[in-house]
Amino acid sequence: MTTHITSAPPAATAPKRARRRPEGAHAAPGTRPSFLWALPATVFFALFAIVPLVFVAVLSFMSWNGLGSPQFVGMDNWNRILDDPVMIKSIWLTLLLTTLGVVLQTPLSIVLGVWAAGHQRNRAVLAAIYFVPLLLSSTAVSVLWRALLDPNFGIPARMTWLFGDGNLFGKQATAIGVLAFVSTWQFTPFHTLIYQGAARAIPQVLYQAAEIDGAGRYRQFFHITLPQLRNSMITSMILMVVGGLTTFETVLILTQGGPGTDTTISAYYMYQKAFQGFDFGAGSAIALCLVVAATIISLVVVRVSGYDKMRSSMEGVS
Repeated sequence: MTTHITSAPPAATAPKRARRRPEGAHAAPGTRPSFLWALPATVFFALFAIVPLVFVAVLSFMSWNGLGSPQFVGMDNWNRILDDPVMIKSIWLTLLLTTLGVVLQTPLSIVLGVWAAGHQRNRAVLAAIYFVPLLLSSTAVSVLWRALLDPNFGIPARMTWLFGDGNLFGKQATAIGVLAFVSTWQFTPFHTLIYQGAARAIPQVLYQAAEIDGAGRYRQFFHITLPQLRNSMITSMILMVVGGLTTFETVLILTQGGPGTDTTISAYYMYQKAFQGFDFGAGSAIALCLVVAATIISLVVVRVSGYDKMRSSMEGVS
């Protein structure tokens, strides 16, 4: 009797899984992005930022009235602006207006941004109207408010019971108040847009869990919304600081540094020195001071806030 031995069928071969490319691995040859892609932006930044900044730094050690050849004078321009009482006063006024801008615009922007991120009735229409100042230039905004606040024909002249003699530009306190108000009116919509986008990116699961725990709207705002807006808040504040240090058109059109020198901020004083007094050396020194101050303040804010570590605001969300 013959016994037939049947071999077992071969096991099915499992499909091969694609090997996952480790993070940080380079792309295959031919698909690697070329550094030439960044060349146009690099050239543009160098021509319109780095090169002018270098020229300004060199010119701050020169004496030049716009004609002829600049003459090297060493630290003379720096000594003059550091001993100039108007320059010292302009620094304090610049810091004051910048601080007022941050203090006024930040809470307004956060509240309006969170509201605009919701789904309220007619929210889109009201938000579109509110964002109209973003479409206007600083010059147009300043001309508009200069006409509205004119002491002879503007709103203050019609409401003397509220504004007194109506000359808001005749006293330092009211003139600074006008500058802070106009800047807030113009730039708050921009920062509102930043907070609106950040608020919409917050996971709804956080609010759902808070509702289950019995947290109301106020507790959700202070314990969920504000912590999640932390990185956006730092970015917005840095933009406010840089914008406040470089404010120029508003002062030029609204107050022209007056009354006297009571609203002469550093950027406007730079304009007076360079383009009205034809002292381009001193004007360049003031401009370089503004660049250095804006850079240092921005770096300090980034370092103190921990923003440079880029910690995720989605911690705990899976």
